[in-house]
Amino acid sequence: MAEAAKQARPEFRNIGIAQISRYRLPWAGKVSILHRVSGGLMFLLLPFILYLFEQSVTSELSFARFSALLSNGFVKLVILALIWGYLHHFCAGIRFLLLDVHVGVSKPASATSAKAVLVVSLLLTLVFGLKLFGLF
Repeated sequence: MAEAAKQARPEFRNIGIAQISRYRLPWAGKVSILHRVSGGLMFLLLPFILYLFEQSVTSELSFARFSALLSNGFVKLVILALIWGYLHHFCAGIRFLLLDVHVGVSKPASATSAKAVLVVSLLLTLVFGLKLFGLF
């Protein structure tokens, strides 16, 4: 008799692959994922960064090769991705440090700071990208 009075417990499941397109991630979640992506990008391209640094400081001849390499459009796009990765990682890192000391931990403040990180990092990337492509 006691078993008949028991109600069925609700069953919660994780989000499936088919539901991912309908799931709306909050801004703080997007910034967190992009923080990880930018860190991974910088880590994976570290040998390329070191190669560029070596080419720029070894000798005058290697600096000429470095300059010729930087005139390639694809290399400029890779460097622009690295610039975005560094700037986003830096801005999001400052946001996470502030969250660690309990500044802006409320939901509205967190969403505002996440949007600010995205805007600031993209604007700084735009400025450095314009300089990289020689527009000023």
